[in-house]
Amino acid sequence: MNMYGDKSGWDRLFASLVYLLPFFDGIGFGGFLFQQFHLESILGLLLGIYMTLPLQPYTGLIVFFVLLFAVVRNERVSHFIRYNTMQAILVDLVLLLCGLLLDLAKIAISGGLLVETLYNTVFLGLLAIVGYSVFQSVMGRYAEIPVISDAVNMQVRN
Repeated sequence: MNMYGDKSGWDRLFASLVYLLPFFDGIGFGGFLFQQFHLESILGLLLGIYMTLPLQPYTGLIVFFVLLFAVVRNERVSHFIRYNTMQAILVDLVLLLCGLLLDLAKIAISGGLLVETLYNTVFLGLLAIVGYSVFQSVMGRYAEIPVISDAVNMQVRN
């Protein structure tokens, strides 16, 4: 899908940075993995950075609306950045739904190995999606994630 011309270094950088939104919103899913591998200090550092943002309880919501209206709906921003921004927003929404479902599962199952496995799976899937998308953005290519990319193509106009 490289029909929109070459991407500048700035476009590649900004298209990569938007994936920080789902990464920081999904870092909590990795709590079990961080404990298993004794990396709680890294988890604490990442969450500490995220928690020090101003207006913390509303930061994700504010960033969501700013990205949606100032970037995705702005025709003056390059298609490459708008595409990756919308994709990051949709990945974040999928994470939100996973969080709700896992909270229900945690209540119904009351913890245990199954819940821990589900949290680990969501976190590793998030790392794979974010890593792949950032790599593709840095390379100047569109990251094609099944189902999500189709929804992005419907939302982002040329």
